[in-house]
Amino acid sequence: MTRAFIFPGQGSQSVGMGRELAEAFVSAREVFDEVDDALGQKLSKLMWEGPQEDLTLTENAQPAIMAVSLAVIRTLEKEGSFNLDGKAAFVAGHSLGEYSALAAAGTFSIADTARLLKRRGQAMQRAVPVGEGAMAALLGLEFDQAAEVASEAAQGDVCTAANDNGGGQVVVSGTRAAVERAIEIAKTKGAKRSMLLPVSAPFHCPLMQPAADEMAEALGVVDLKAPSVPLVANVTASKVADPATIRDLLVKQVTGMVRWRESVLYMESQGVGSYAEIGAGKALSGMVKRIATEPEILAVGTPADVEAFLKTI
Repeated sequence: MTRAFIFPGQGSQSVGMGRELAEAFVSAREVFDEVDDALGQKLSKLMWEGPQEDLTLTENAQPAIMAVSLAVIRTLEKEGSFNLDGKAAFVAGHSLGEYSALAAAGTFSIADTARLLKRRGQAMQRAVPVGEGAMAALLGLEFDQAAEVASEAAQGDVCTAANDNGGGQVVVSGTRAAVERAIEIAKTKGAKRSMLLPVSAPFHCPLMQPAADEMAEALGVVDLKAPSVPLVANVTASKVADPATIRDLLVKQVTGMVRWRESVLYMESQGVGSYAEIGAGKALSGMVKRIATEPEILAVGTPADVEAFLKTI
């Protein structure tokens, strides 16, 4: 069965993430050490001991989630002679997970990925003063309905669809007043539930343009190699392998919508029936179940998961 490897985004972080991997496998521990060295920060200590509120800060959460994903990949490579090339049809990631996917496929080094995600988190936080932006989940509306709600709520402010997660789950992003209007409008349009999300900035909307400009600068000085496995990009929901195009799409991704539903449908149309979620949590597994037709899904994030996965290849 054709398999895709998918990598989680922000919200998957939790205190203790990756600790069992580091204790069980030297190869995983080396990844966490590599990330710590690249950042000049004991991120692994924060990941394993907390506090949760510091780990949740965007500039910490983004490289931390990536570190767990790459610790899993490195362990699969060392323990099972695993190689993505030949084992995966595609890689894909949700928002920051796109960087993890690219690092797994050899486009970026782990150290460069950690530094890029640290800067990405800082830039996104700086782009909009705390309290001026917001994000909300609109549950029970199909994408077109949610996009109409966002458009109606804008009223001269910014309010756009930010994440199309499938299964009637759409996230909108923009100025706080507009997003709060969207929550109220969604209730009148049949949404089962609408709620503000506990995030510190309005990601994936035009308010993030200063962060996109900063990432264009950061990505401009980093070496990108062609991925060993094609990436299904958030911005286009189609495959890409050209490094220059990938660089451009990563910049556009900061302000653009995460087209996750369409990405999964694209992979399914290309014959993918099995998905391996690599890293912390199982958020993407739940999304894929709501989108794809009877998918086989494996979540690989713990030593036991690694051992079980290696038996399937």
